[in-house]
Amino acid sequence: MKEQDRREVYRALIEPGSIAVIGASNDPFKPGGRVTKNIKEHGFKGDLWAVNSKASSVMGLPTFRSIDHLPAAPDLSIIAIPAPGVQAALKELAEKGAKATIILTAGFGEKDEKGKEEERRLLDIAGKAGMTLIGPNCSGFLTPVYAGKFAGIIPRLKERSVDFISGSGATVDYVMEQATSRGLSFSTVVNLGNSIQMGVEDLLELFDENYGPRSSPILMLYMEQVREPGKLLRHSRNLSRKGCSIIGIKSGVTAEGGRAAESHTGAMATDDTAVQALFEKGGIIRVRSKAELIDVACILASGNSKIGGTRVCIITDAGGPGVMLSDELATQGLELVRFRSRTLERLSEILPPESSITNPIDCLPSRTAQQIGALFKVLEQEERDNIDVIVVITGNSGMSDNRDIYDEIGKAMDTCEVPVIPVLSPVTTCAALMEEFRDKGHSYFTDEVAAGRALGTVVKRPVTYEAARIAGDYDKARLEQILGSAPRVLGPDAEKGLLMAAGFKFPAQVEVCDRNDLKDACEKVGFPLVMKALGPMHKSDVGGVRVGIRNGEEATGVWEELMAVKGVSGVIVQRMVEGTEVIIGAKKEEGFGHLIMFGLGGIYTEVLKDITFALAPLAREEAMGMVQRIKAFPIIQGARGQKGLSLETLSEYLVRIGQLVSDFPQIREIDLNPVKGYGEDLFVVDARIVQGK
Repeated sequence: MKEQDRREVYRALIEPGSIAVIGASNDPFKPGGRVTKNIKEHGFKGDLWAVNSKASSVMGLPTFRSIDHLPAAPDLSIIAIPAPGVQAALKELAEKGAKATIILTAGFGEKDEKGKEEERRLLDIAGKAGMTLIGPNCSGFLTPVYAGKFAGIIPRLKERSVDFISGSGATVDYVMEQATSRGLSFSTVVNLGNSIQMGVEDLLELFDENYGPRSSPILMLYMEQVREPGKLLRHSRNLSRKGCSIIGIKSGVTAEGGRAAESHTGAMATDDTAVQALFEKGGIIRVRSKAELIDVACILASGNSKIGGTRVCIITDAGGPGVMLSDELATQGLELVRFRSRTLERLSEILPPESSITNPIDCLPSRTAQQIGALFKVLEQEERDNIDVIVVITGNSGMSDNRDIYDEIGKAMDTCEVPVIPVLSPVTTCAALMEEFRDKGHSYFTDEVAAGRALGTVVKRPVTYEAARIAGDYDKARLEQILGSAPRVLGPDAEKGLLMAAGFKFPAQVEVCDRNDLKDACEKVGFPLVMKALGPMHKSDVGGVRVGIRNGEEATGVWEELMAVKGVSGVIVQRMVEGTEVIIGAKKEEGFGHLIMFGLGGIYTEVLKDITFALAPLAREEAMGMVQRIKAFPIIQGARGQKGLSLETLSEYLVRIGQLVSDFPQIREIDLNPVKGYGEDLFVVDARIVQGK
């Protein structure tokens, strides 16, 4: 579909000038009646037409006995009739020239195989007519222009608030019910149902291409499958760069470890690993539950793009909640700001002597609205360059007017240059006041630990980078030549040649398949050396690696032992390298591209599973982040006086392997395990490279 056509689709779905409801009814308890009522009563200003073969008038709207009698092709059609009649109605709409159709009706592919066959027929009709199709089995759309939804909550819609694209209607309703009770507002809410034509990725594309000054800065996604990873990645990155914060749930997570694979990396890369890497590459904040989705949205709604640092100030009227929030912030890697002496002087002038003016600021249950307002002013004036976010916690002591306190908090949220996040706990005694707070456009938390956790999630949100390109020591022509002549599983010589052409270092090594060549190979490499069995995929599992061989007699004995192992065709004689072992790998994940893996190497890779993943190609910032995120990072740095590894060299190796698999997608799996050494002297000690299907 061309971009101009997609813009027309966007207008038809989000900003239609005319809507026809097929199956419109005077009965508000029927889907057709409910959706018609919602569109009519929620301010749609375009032409609204009702199609009902039995009623002469529906809700006082222009009513037609058939689609054929409509005065024109509607921008948007909504089908709300029993499943047996849907196909015929869609054919009539296609003949009429309808641009887009939402099928609310259930009883199709979600039900049985017969329903899936019917979906294929609907898809064929729409495809031949060039019609955009949403559904079937969906609850409809909500946009600032119309409320085309037949079930669940219809909240008050507000431009530039929160958009929501979901593959589940029930999830939409559950989230909106809970989110609106916390003060979040929604703008455009889309439920795609069975998504036989348009999926989450397609709507994301439309949102991206039509993103502008009136668009929402926060977008929620709920997905049960990733059908087009490339499209999701491309448009999420675009939206992130345009200032849209995306929060996503991918449900249906299964850890498929141990799938058919020919490398450590391949065995440890699961479907969910690919999804996680995709979300991170796309700048999507991934959450696991509806509660987290709402919590993160509340943080973003409070400060949006202004929240980015780790320095936090807490204002509380009770010690316990302040301590619990402090603990959670520490868990999240955030810090409590130390105030300047001038700030402490001014705070002491506002609060009574028994208050605590250090961070957290405990203003006691006797706090007043005047004190709260003055605290915000002092913090903004004195600590604006020292604080990234203020969290204010308040209960209901009954010792002052909470309405005035809430007003001061709301005013600070609207005007303070430092983002303010409120935690309002008296959900029973101040329920009416909290509703007023919501009605003024403010969201809030009711639990301080949840606020701290969500704040940590936002601060650590993924960042999108441009992939790095390697300037030197990367011979693309040589790489192409080696891969073109190599077998599916590369042998040691081809592996070494390929990786050296890509800029990796190798210790001296010789492949020996004849015992008569062993002596010369050992003398060429030099003692002490390592001998490895040639053939088995996981050499350590079959006892196929021997280290610290000091002389020719030992080498001969090891030769005999290794050659007795089943499947061994020879040995690799290699210079012994001392140092810390890490693994660098790549695995092609269908539809996603290549996953790059980093972690501790050798036998620890699959035992400890201390690994990180990212999608190729990599920026140097991404590569450095992969190294720094493993739990064993202190070992990489050089713990307890041990020599460390060069972070720059490790990052460069990760970038190189990312470019290698991006330039040569026929590579399926790579293991560099271990990469070993100290400082910048890092060598690929063992490798496995598989290409082809």
